Amino acid sequence: MSSSASLADYRAALTAPGAAVPVLASAVGRFPIAMLPLATLLYVQRETGSFAAAGLVSAGQMIGVAAGSVAQGRVIDRLGPSRPLLMVVAVFALSVTALVTAVETGQPLAVLVALATVAGIVRPAVEGASRSLWTTLVPAGPARSAALTYEAISLEVFFILGPAIAAFLVAAPWPGLGLTVAGAAMVLGAGGFALSRPARRVGRAPAHHSVSLLGALARPGMRTVAVAALGFGLVIGSVEVGLPAVTAAAESPTLGGVLLSVWSISSVLAGVLYGMRPWPRPLHLRMPALLGGFAVLVAAMALVGPTGSMAVLILTMIVSGALITPQVTGHSLALDIAAPPGTATEAFGWLVTAATLGIATGQSSAGIVVEAFGPPAAFLSGGAAGVVLAAVLWLRRATLLPRPAEAPAPVA
Repeated sequence: MSSSASLADYRAALTAPGAAVPVLASAVGRFPIAMLPLATLLYVQRETGSFAAAGLVSAGQMIGVAAGSVAQGRVIDRLGPSRPLLMVVAVFALSVTALVTAVETGQPLAVLVALATVAGIVRPAVEGASRSLWTTLVPAGPARSAALTYEAISLEVFFILGPAIAAFLVAAPWPGLGLTVAGAAMVLGAGGFALSRPARRVGRAPAHHSVSLLGALARPGMRTVAVAALGFGLVIGSVEVGLPAVTAAAESPTLGGVLLSVWSISSVLAGVLYGMRPWPRPLHLRMPALLGGFAVLVAAMALVGPTGSMAVLILTMIVSGALITPQVTGHSLALDIAAPPGTATEAFGWLVTAATLGIATGQSSAGIVVEAFGPPAAFLSGGAAGVVLAAVLWLRRATLLPRPAEAPAPVA
């Protein structure tokens, strides 16, 4: 039931016949995923002078992404990725152009929020489409596990580079350059992926009847994976607020960004190594173990204390970062067990929605905790939430056992 992914498996996946064009195109299309919201926020703030207004516009965009990922995924599963992606690429290009025009012409905040929300809804769901395409490019086994691990690792790399490039481009003579570059990369990448031969060969799938409007989420195992993504987002969101608050209190505000980058880098490196020798090997045990360990290590970051000593914080942060990519990879691999047949892209959309809601909730609750109890308390609140949801995952672990009537999925 389980296997590990070696470097040879990564090479076999990435060099599979027909994989080159969609892999490169999806990389271009996924690169600006984390860049887009920050570029939007910084652009609006520079033009309006208000972080509050910029935050509302960025939040509207994130809400749109959370809603649009599931809707797009459901359509892609029915029709294949090519036509739906080409349609949303066109609408996305128009919506980003309209948003830039509205900012430049000083339109009311309500207009900016509405346009940003539309841009989020039609942001091409290329990450889900790319993940599901591997089932047609690579047979089940270690090579496919390596392909899905590559998806998680590459996305993590883009989450490091994207915001950094957005922050750099906002300093250009025109602050809208970052949003324009992010939008153009997404259009080119998603469009190229949709036009690639493997994507065009994926035909219309037969309709799958669901017991409710929840679609893929109607299956218990999918709800378990969504809980895992929600808990992951809650812990991540608390760190994204708590860390800058701690470093600002220590009079080193720029250190927060550096440490977040180090956090992501340790995650990427550990993700490759963990894929070779995962533990626990069964997914139904791995998911609660990883979330619980991650939550405890993040809670330990509160040992930085009121004095602002950074040694313990940096050490625990690097160690906890090693559990980020293994969790994201585990979520993706679990879809092969949890999602109903023919709903892989929609199922991935539910993960995006759950993680997005978790991050937003974690950030907002951590902000309240920081104001009330000080910066280190954000790590405790996020860690506590993660432990609680890890316990829920443990109680629901049986829902992630492979169904007897379905081929068991490989576990990296």
